[in-house]
Amino acid sequence: MYTPAHFQIDDRDTLNAFMRQHSFATIVSSDGNVPQATHTPVLLNPTQGPHGCLLSHMARANPQWRHFSSTEVLVIFTGPHAYISPAWYVTEPAVPTWNYTAVHAYGIPRIVTQHDRFAQMLHDLVEFYEAERPNRWHGTLPAEFRDGLMKGIVGIEIEITRLEGKFKLSQNRPQDAPSVIAALQDSMDQTDRDTAKMMQERL
Repeated sequence: MYTPAHFQIDDRDTLNAFMRQHSFATIVSSDGNVPQATHTPVLLNPTQGPHGCLLSHMARANPQWRHFSSTEVLVIFTGPHAYISPAWYVTEPAVPTWNYTAVHAYGIPRIVTQHDRFAQMLHDLVEFYEAERPNRWHGTLPAEFRDGLMKGIVGIEIEITRLEGKFKLSQNRPQDAPSVIAALQDSMDQTDRDTAKMMQERL
């Protein structure tokens, strides 16, 4: 990912928090001819492996997992983003741009074949998304029903080999950032307001 120094994020805690907060990610790989991508929940286990491990799954009918090998795959996590109008700048000349946040995680994928381990992965995924809900689902299913569903999906572990973080949030235009934040805060779009909040946190 092309990342000028202004926008580069290296702090591991920041990257881990971002991946957990924006955990519906895109797994990108290649079958040797064309790129393939799957959009799926990806759960970070920061204590597994030297750099953490990503846990996910995809449909067994999805051909992408059959092409996994010893080659790295790319997992893309994206967060708040917004169009930035030059009308919001106090300095001129200026052109439109886009503020955005993203983390790229690379790693070697492994298929999880051990039944109990895969079942635990799915349980952990449910716990992650249900834990804070006031009327949560506890994930209890008849074993036969659960095992039948598990046959239709494939568990994946991706031990992280490297991370890239990019938060492009007007750090290169500090004189214009306050007016950009104000404009985004006034937007009717929730993603614009989320971008403004991240700008405030980073700047």
